[in-house]
Amino acid sequence: MKNISEKEIENLNQKFANASPVEVLSYAVKEQFVDNIALVSSYGAEAVILLHLVSLVDNNLPVLFIDTGKLFGETKRYRDKVNQQLNLTNIQVFKGDVDAIKQADPKGILWNQDANACCNVRKTIPYQNATQPYAALITGRKRFQGNTRKNLNIFELSNGQVKINPLANWDLNQLKNYILDNDLPRHPLVADGYLSIGCMPCTDRVDSDADYRDGRWAGQKKTECGIHLI
Repeated sequence: MKNISEKEIENLNQKFANASPVEVLSYAVKEQFVDNIALVSSYGAEAVILLHLVSLVDNNLPVLFIDTGKLFGETKRYRDKVNQQLNLTNIQVFKGDVDAIKQADPKGILWNQDANACCNVRKTIPYQNATQPYAALITGRKRFQGNTRKNLNIFELSNGQVKINPLANWDLNQLKNYILDNDLPRHPLVADGYLSIGCMPCTDRVDSDADYRDGRWAGQKKTECGIHLI
């Protein structure tokens, strides 16, 4: 398949500006990037929505999950529950290189000393290895999450790959209503005050009126793990 130009990406964003997520996914999975596209999922607070939408289009689409070794146990159990309930049949788990992690983080506390370095060895590098074979990647990012995401497009060109954000223009109420309307399981930590869920050491509870990602790397300028900055 030929590479997509910036102009073609612009045209796609115009064409699908008001399209439903299922329409975006159907086009990407069944027309534009057949057998060359994957979903990247953290199985976080709202991840079940996109996983459900993907299951409606192609339940055998590759779902890439990066196990950083620092995740909540609840996240892994939730992942297994969601996969079974939605009949997702092509889950691929990736981890960082054991020796590289041991060298960079021999005591397992790199997150507290250099969060960017910890994310790099435990998540960003494994993410690059996992996603390298694909022309297009589906992500669950939304504009309302703020910071680098506030101007998010549905289609993006990033280092030769196309990133597709079917939920870019959804707000938090739409997400909550979709979960309720489709009787989807919530991540168990949501009820415990976690709005956005990542690795255990770097995720905190937040007040109900806090910004969506305030609980990630609280007290630091850091707002992204790095995988969506490459």
